[in-house]
Amino acid sequence: MKNLVLTAALAAGLALPGLAQSSTAMTDQQAFQQGTFHGATADQAQYHVIYQLDSDDPKLIQQTLRNIGNALEDTRLKGKLTVELVAFGNGVAVFRKDQSYEPQLTALKQKGVILAQCLNTLKEKKISKDELLPLIAYVPSGNGELIIRQAQGWSLVHP
Repeated sequence: MKNLVLTAALAAGLALPGLAQSSTAMTDQQAFQQGTFHGATADQAQYHVIYQLDSDDPKLIQQTLRNIGNALEDTRLKGKLTVELVAFGNGVAVFRKDQSYEPQLTALKQKGVILAQCLNTLKEKKISKDELLPLIAYVPSGNGELIIRQAQGWSLVHP
């Protein structure tokens, strides 16, 4: 009976998103088995991602900045990707003038990456905006930014 309904729906020209996803997954699985799989196809017109940084660990900061750069250079996503980096908690270290991340952040900003700092963190840690790089923007709360962006359909990456 289920096959009959699916056949009738397809014959009528109805779109069946679940069926399309399963066909894509099957095609990907078949390509993998045949040794021809090269990753997902970027078939959407636009992608949005927000990177969460809440650590002052230099290795994690470098990893996050490298991950953003790698996403921007992915040939499948070229010209289709909007990126935001939101720092809060100890992640404020990435935007401090006394750190060495300014050249990397400047390069990311020139590529269109939104660099956002949580104002709650500045208040809680008693950090002045004068202590931070002038190339950043501010959001009321880092968590709020993550919640809103995810509700808007943005992907979240937390290295």
